Amino acid sequence: QVQLVESGGGLVQAGGSLRLSCAASGRTFSSDIMAWFRQTPGKEREFITAIRWSGGTTYYKDSLKGRFTISRDNAKNTVYLGMNSLKPEDTAVYYCAADRIYGVTNVMDWSKYAYWGQGTQVTVSS
Repeated sequence: QVQLVESGGGLVQAGGSLRLSCAASGRTFSSDIMAWFRQTPGKEREFITAIRWSGGTTYYKDSLKGRFTISRDNAKNTVYLGMNSLKPEDTAVYYCAADRIYGVTNVMDWSKYAYWGQGTQVTVSS
């Protein structure tokens, strides 16, 4: 059974940094894309970034590239989301997702992912 467990969320002041973790278990993820999305009430889940386990190809939402960085630790089966220069509008529930997905359009589409973590709240105060 695939499990994704996020951690690292919390309250941070504007301009600050956080690093979220997503620990994956339950199968071999070498063929998977691991992605981060976020969601605020009443809005659709928003793509942030993704990384392919095998090879490490990364994908970013253009507007967030530069402030947000994805990385992985293969030995720990863990993916990280580094967030810098945080703004109040970054406040959201952050989710990690996994699935065997190909194609940039599909990678950025939350509806293509079968496996999700429980989410972790990030709140950025002004």
